[in-house]
Amino acid sequence: MAERLETAGFDAPERQRLILEHLPQVRLIARRIRYRLPESVSLEDLVSAGVVGLIAAVDQYDAVHQVKLKTYAEHRIRGAILDNLRGLDWAPRRRRQKAKQIEFAISRAEQRLLRIPGEEEIAAEMCLDLREYHRWLVEVQGLNVGSLEFTREDGEGKGLLKYLSGDRDLLPSRMLERSQLAQLLYEAILKIPPMERRVLGLYYQKELTLREIALVVDLHESYISHLKAQAILRLRADIGKVWPNQAGGVA
Repeated sequence: MAERLETAGFDAPERQRLILEHLPQVRLIARRIRYRLPESVSLEDLVSAGVVGLIAAVDQYDAVHQVKLKTYAEHRIRGAILDNLRGLDWAPRRRRQKAKQIEFAISRAEQRLLRIPGEEEIAAEMCLDLREYHRWLVEVQGLNVGSLEFTREDGEGKGLLKYLSGDRDLLPSRMLERSQLAQLLYEAILKIPPMERRVLGLYYQKELTLREIALVVDLHESYISHLKAQAILRLRADIGKVWPNQAGGVA
């Protein structure tokens, strides 16, 4: 290993070797970050940004600071990926505000009607026609609409409930919290319209794509996308009534 050379900088062959040697580290970090992002964010884009950070780490590494290249590279890789995400601006303030407006409209309509509102009634609550309301749903569906959209802890498949992460999950208080949230989510799912409930079940439990769900229920894929986004916002609005800190965070 050439991680502790006396001088800063490497000759061309050693530089290339170190970059290739640490490429798996880039993908590992990118995958960890990707698990917490919307599906619209490409893993390969994150990896590309991470490679830029790795190259910068190799070029600027100086062993005099008594820090291993792997440790220094991890910092630079993560920073490059986060900088890239900030540059992409994948969740602009306007879209987050629209998501919150839909949530509030769902809650208001439910209180006024004393039942679960349909999409036409939600649109009317927002003073929008149905076509414009659907455009809003298209805009917000790429957001990480709260923790309901996180993946499972193993990173495989899709999970509807992942509110907490890390070692703190093992604390009894957090385990109880997750159990309570799971119960709230279960009760909220029972309240939403049957077709939205079916779409969520096919998407999160059966792990079908939106296109596959469209074929199963014989509806257009764009409409399935609307139903999924609307269902998630219904769940957030419902859970937010009793657990606002968990259901309300879109940022």
